[in-house]
Amino acid sequence: MSQKIEKPVLSGQRIKTRKRDEREKYDPTGFRDAILLGLEKAGNDLEAISKYLDVAGSKLDYRRYGEALFDILIAGGLLVPGGSIAQDGDKLVKTTACVFEQPEDMEAMRNFEQVFIKLTRRYKYLEKMFEEEMKKVLVFMKGFTAKERIKLARMTALWISNGACPPTVLSVLINEHLVKDNLALDFLMEVCVTWKQEKGLPSLMTALKRGGIEGRLMEFVPPNKRTEEHFRSAFEAVGLADIVKLHKAQASQEAKRDLQQLLLDDLADNRPIKDIVLDLKEMAVKSCIPEHEVIGLIWGVVMGQAEWNKKEELVAEQALKHLKIYTPLFGAFTSTARSELALLLKVQEFCYENMNFMKVFQRIVLLFYKTDVVSEEVILKWFKEGHSVKGKMLFLDQMKKFIEWLQNAEEESESGEEED
Repeated sequence: MSQKIEKPVLSGQRIKTRKRDEREKYDPTGFRDAILLGLEKAGNDLEAISKYLDVAGSKLDYRRYGEALFDILIAGGLLVPGGSIAQDGDKLVKTTACVFEQPEDMEAMRNFEQVFIKLTRRYKYLEKMFEEEMKKVLVFMKGFTAKERIKLARMTALWISNGACPPTVLSVLINEHLVKDNLALDFLMEVCVTWKQEKGLPSLMTALKRGGIEGRLMEFVPPNKRTEEHFRSAFEAVGLADIVKLHKAQASQEAKRDLQQLLLDDLADNRPIKDIVLDLKEMAVKSCIPEHEVIGLIWGVVMGQAEWNKKEELVAEQALKHLKIYTPLFGAFTSTARSELALLLKVQEFCYENMNFMKVFQRIVLLFYKTDVVSEEVILKWFKEGHSVKGKMLFLDQMKKFIEWLQNAEEESESGEEED
């Protein structure tokens, strides 16, 4: 039987490797020095700068040093944590061919933006790197001067509005140390003002929604100033009253969702109607939700509580039985004619959109009339002019006899008063 012979081990031998297999040492300062030398030769000619960056990409490793490249083009040199420029000993190594060294006016900003546009079009892989760079640079903002922050904000508005980076990058500003010192709010407002001037208000509003910023606007305000009054005055002072309206609308939507959730929770806990009314009224006052809007929210939640019968002939009795339980709740939020009409319109809309309820409309209105949830004056107003176009002819026809009865009763009442 043959034995396996071990192969001899070579000691003291160096394995030769091909040059291309060796990992090149990471040297961002060497890359910086090469870029700075090229930019110095290009001078202040933006066309020459773009041409140099275009050619340099084939010799210098942009894939590896993309972050360093953008540091240089934004701040003038390599950024270190905190936002300052990296030094060589006591010497500050930087270029004037950068955002921070451009004039503040928008023409200069737009001109320099072309350097970035041409660069990222030529080297598409830099686009994703630029997005990551922006997240880093914005967090470093505290280390920049007031003028540098203004220039960066104006350029950021151009970059985002022209698609160089997404509006979601602005959310990194919601950082404790930036918010506390009012830097986040000032930067956001400068971006918004610039955007509005350059691209118009609709474009700005769309971007705030797309970036998920519209629902977080108050988070940019320092905690010790986080009031509706301060928010309003800050944005209105720079001509951004429309942002205040957007914020109010967003806050109102959130408050309405919270109110609906409160009602759902109270119903799940089987709380007495009078306690539910107190809870809802307290939240409505606190969140500034008017009664005519509250009643619509209540209707939606109450009707969502039932598993409705699919047979039209059975759903009427089920609906009346279900709604009768909640008439004290509806009645607590129909103290004005506007709220009553809002409820009738919600009922009309629901019956129109749910086919099995088409013939139940009149019976629901009659229930609300008998339980003093809605008055005859508002029912008559709904019939004459206040109704919706949804199923108009069907519902008006359904209500005809009841309306005639109300009008006759009203006439009899008036004639009785005259006889007295």
